[in-house]
Amino acid sequence: MKIAITTSGSDLQAPLDSRFGRAAAFLIYDLDSEQFNVVSNKQNMQAAQGAGIQAAETVAAQGVGALITGNCGPKAFRVLQAADVKVYNCNAATVEEALQLYRKGELKEADGANVSGHWS
Repeated sequence: MKIAITTSGSDLQAPLDSRFGRAAAFLIYDLDSEQFNVVSNKQNMQAAQGAGIQAAETVAAQGVGALITGNCGPKAFRVLQAADVKVYNCNAATVEEALQLYRKGELKEADGANVSGHWS
């Protein structure tokens, strides 16, 4: 299974980005092969509106089964839910720490958005 993790960097030691829609990038980690690639989210960082929905579509298109992020708004959450992508909110310092928490089963699956829309 693949997992998307919001980040502002390009490797496992990079900081976890607490934003979803306006995260700099998504690190797509394959749990089976233990390989990853980074997908830019640059087009949504300055979007006037719709950043969360577009980011959710980008993540879903990567074939992931889960997303680890700091915060996820209601519209993005609905898109992810429709694509069968489970959302996990996390305040880990790095992508690697978030991944370790996921592997240990210490992250709780979100049952809804944890922030309202249009926050910074």
